[in-house]
Amino acid sequence: MKLYFSPGVCSLSPHIVLEESGLPFETEQVDLRKKTTASGADYSEINPKGYVPALVLDNGVLLTEGPAIVQYLADQVPDKQLAPANGTLARYQLQSWLTFIGTEVHKSFTPFFKPDSTPEMKDAARANLERRLGYINTELAGREYLLPEGYSVADIYLFVVLGWARLIKLDLTPWPQLQAFQARVGARPAVQRALKAEGLA
Repeated sequence: MKLYFSPGVCSLSPHIVLEESGLPFETEQVDLRKKTTASGADYSEINPKGYVPALVLDNGVLLTEGPAIVQYLADQVPDKQLAPANGTLARYQLQSWLTFIGTEVHKSFTPFFKPDSTPEMKDAARANLERRLGYINTELAGREYLLPEGYSVADIYLFVVLGWARLIKLDLTPWPQLQAFQARVGARPAVQRALKAEGLA
């Protein structure tokens, strides 16, 4: 398998999952502005969507969208318990968290990284982020991870997105459960390996 990534963006999530999985894989960095890969390939020909992550499977099939990729990877190594079994209520709860993180948290960071965003757009996005982070902080009270079953791909996605808070100078101090969560996930060896591989640690 080959993961196409750009350092520190949402593709870090499947990169960490790959490290957690123990599956053999390779990576190739993408310049998202030029739409070229480190080897000089036209990334638009690999992934017509033009963004990361993209995972090319051993049979040549392309898989895109982070939540789909991380669930696929988790299902390849059920013994690692990175996702509850398909068809269980816990699996739907995992999908609920992945959707919430993607649509309500991840997307709320977008205005801060777009040069045409107005101050009003950024203020609205920050207010939404603060509400959503407050909700997650409450949900984490009394447990270490998002699911009662334990560490999962949803935690990995949340960890990656929380890492962007410092880029927009959003202080996480008001949410101590989130801070503890971020430190807990960040200390995992697989997370550290992925961070170092992307030049982030």
